[in-house]
Amino acid sequence: MIDLLSDTVTRPTPAMRQAMAGAEVGDDCFGEDPTVRRLEDRVAELLGKERALFLPSGIMANQCGILAQTRPGDEVLLEARAHLLHYEESSLAVHGGLLTRSVPAARGLLEPDELRAALRPPSPFHPRTALLALENTHLDSGGRVMTPERTAELAGAARESGLAIHLDGARLWNAAAALEVSPSRLVEPVDTVMTCLSKGLGAPVGSMLAGSGPVMERAWRIRRRLGGQMRQAGILAAAGLHALEHHLPRLPEDHHRARRLGERLAMLPGVAVVSPETNILMLDVAGTGRTVPELLTGLQARGVRMGPFGGSRIRAVLHQEVADADLAVVESAFASILGRTSLTSSAY
Repeated sequence: MIDLLSDTVTRPTPAMRQAMAGAEVGDDCFGEDPTVRRLEDRVAELLGKERALFLPSGIMANQCGILAQTRPGDEVLLEARAHLLHYEESSLAVHGGLLTRSVPAARGLLEPDELRAALRPPSPFHPRTALLALENTHLDSGGRVMTPERTAELAGAARESGLAIHLDGARLWNAAAALEVSPSRLVEPVDTVMTCLSKGLGAPVGSMLAGSGPVMERAWRIRRRLGGQMRQAGILAAAGLHALEHHLPRLPEDHHRARRLGERLAMLPGVAVVSPETNILMLDVAGTGRTVPELLTGLQARGVRMGPFGGSRIRAVLHQEVADADLAVVESAFASILGRTSLTSSAY
């Protein structure tokens, strides 16, 4: 099976398993796991932040970062299609007693003037808008990247009203690779940033939260309150360290394969492709005359797995377990379902 459901389906490589098996460990609840410390120090360095924390999941890391900078009853501003708003089980309301307000933006990228228009004036009758949550890359728009300049502009607009800024950077490593800039440059204006080790980097578990020392101290307590404190977590942290050293440099390969596959599938009748900026390929199949479930079932029968993404869209995510030869198989499977002869595989 060529599995394009997500970049979270990757399995640890033999070298990563070896690193995990040989990890030096201790009880991280008491701050005694040296491998976790090395991972946290390395990520803090890469992101240019004072301190980083290792957490089991991206959702928990997002909650810790936001709850550490807000209080119950506060309002959080988000882009209308943000992952935090639609795919995290109302966690901000459940765990933080927070109100969320969405700001629609074309293709998921807020304009500074749109943000300023959404900011409430000070009033005893309105909720206190406390935080702006950004997302890079933006999942719903197909992995679209936010440049350092746009992040700085939005941060400046938020600062004008005294807002804290959190960045959901689940695929921040992909954004940095696509823009050919350092991750630290992308997150310099924000107070806290979450980024995943278990997506494009291919680690089996874990996300990171980074920010200033005082905010991270509050986040540490929230992590424990949410049940995220781990013991001999160095076994998992070792996978993250290995991924940063060995898998981070290869992310452009996934982006390249996403573009090549998108160009080929766009040549099939009825398939509209959102030109990918990173490793996520969004396909609108309304013009094929087939439903999304029909196409996904047909692909599965031909050894290809993708996922539905609302309405007439199908999502394919490229990752380290997908090779050039697999792209020709994916194309051939799509063409077969649509009753077309596959385009020549020499393109791959």
